Amino acid sequence: MYKLFFLLACMPVFTQAQELLSTVQVLSPNVQNTSKQIFTTMETGLREFINTTQWTREKYTQDERIECTFVLNIVEQVSVGQFKATLQVQYSRPVFNSAYKSPILNVIDKSVNFTYLENDRLEFIENTHVSNLTSVIAFYAHVIIGMDHDSFENGSGEPYYVKAQNIVINAQNDPLGAGWQNTSGNTNRFWLADNLVSPAFKNLKDCYYIYHKEGLDQMYDADQQLQAKSNIAKAIANLRAVHQKRPNSYLMNVFFDAKSRELVSIFEDGPDVDLTNMKTTLSLVDANNADLYRDLGNSK
Repeated sequence: MYKLFFLLACMPVFTQAQELLSTVQVLSPNVQNTSKQIFTTMETGLREFINTTQWTREKYTQDERIECTFVLNIVEQVSVGQFKATLQVQYSRPVFNSAYKSPILNVIDKSVNFTYLENDRLEFIENTHVSNLTSVIAFYAHVIIGMDHDSFENGSGEPYYVKAQNIVINAQNDPLGAGWQNTSGNTNRFWLADNLVSPAFKNLKDCYYIYHKEGLDQMYDADQQLQAKSNIAKAIANLRAVHQKRPNSYLMNVFFDAKSRELVSIFEDGPDVDLTNMKTTLSLVDANNADLYRDLGNSK
């Protein structure tokens, strides 16, 4: 018995963890006529909600948890327990054999309206719209998990995009549900989910994998850098087909909001790559950053 106890005690302990490891902030600089304690409680509740909810059926270790950031900025208290806010969501993926983290998602959702009373229980029930606040958070949690999957294994994010779209569908009848409908602008949760599940965006979702797994993850090896940079350039050039099917799409904007400056830094030095097709594509699909790309590859 003693020997058995000793063996068990010496065995390594592998703990299962939730998927997300999030930093959470709740800001309220413009809300004056209410106690700030409610926002402190809200911040604590959101942090626990995001970091302790089991979002998938997969097993994650502590080291595998996805680091991300949620910043909820309370714009207005409409009435007791009713708020208007914006939400910034950020996620950067670690690059293999490097301390660098590559930005993948950096969005600001301007239509987060919700009700919350101090010490309200925050929960998410799949296929059920419990509250607008938790549905918004759950939506972005699944988008983050999906994008993380796609960056490591091509196509593996699809189940999480479908879950994000189901959250959109279930939330559409919420009277506070701005951002869930296709009639409230073209840069909201509805369109992000629509783009992520649409076959028209296959080349863009493939790009998440090629850019990171076959590109950045290979950059540590000097002998692989030329091929890695070529892979990234080709993946970007292939985005022209997405633009032709769905011009000025939200997902394309989301991609380049995260990647534009990183793209420039990737091709600033190191082995020369033919960037002709990539630059032509960039001028078309990311015209807002055309000045940024103009001298791409010409500074060597």
